[in-house]
Amino acid sequence: MNTDKNANASVDMTGAEIPSRSVASDIKDAASQKFKEAATEVRAKADGARLDVAAEVNDIASALRRASEELRGGSAQERTLGQISGSLADASDQIRDKDLGELVEMASKVARDNPVLFLSGAALLGFAASRFAKASRDHADESEQADKDTQVNTYMNEGNLDTQSMPAAPS
Repeated sequence: MNTDKNANASVDMTGAEIPSRSVASDIKDAASQKFKEAATEVRAKADGARLDVAAEVNDIASALRRASEELRGGSAQERTLGQISGSLADASDQIRDKDLGELVEMASKVARDNPVLFLSGAALLGFAASRFAKASRDHADESEQADKDTQVNTYMNEGNLDTQSMPAAPS
């Protein structure tokens, strides 16, 4: 009789193992699916950022090209700005046409082959980013101050009892 209990217990154990394997498999599949969705979303955002960067670099190249056209023909400054704008236009095309992995690989190669150029470019990008951040902050501060001024004026003009003049006391 004791052997029958043991036989039933092993059947119960085997039966219990199947659902737990199924649950573990379901959890693993769900996690894998969520990871794939997150990776797809990150890739899409990175591609959007890459295209935005390419557009910005192209805008800078255009501005430098216009600046070089305004300088005297043949001057050193005109030639330098022309070369820089051409290089930036090429960089913009490469950024637009390559995926993120290729861009990281290119940046690594430039850093290894030309560390001074890479550090100079990084410093230039850092300077541009800080100027952009400062300009954005200043614009936000001006906007916040305008909102506060509007709120104060609205409060003052809505007939606030604190701002209305008191009638003269009878004499």
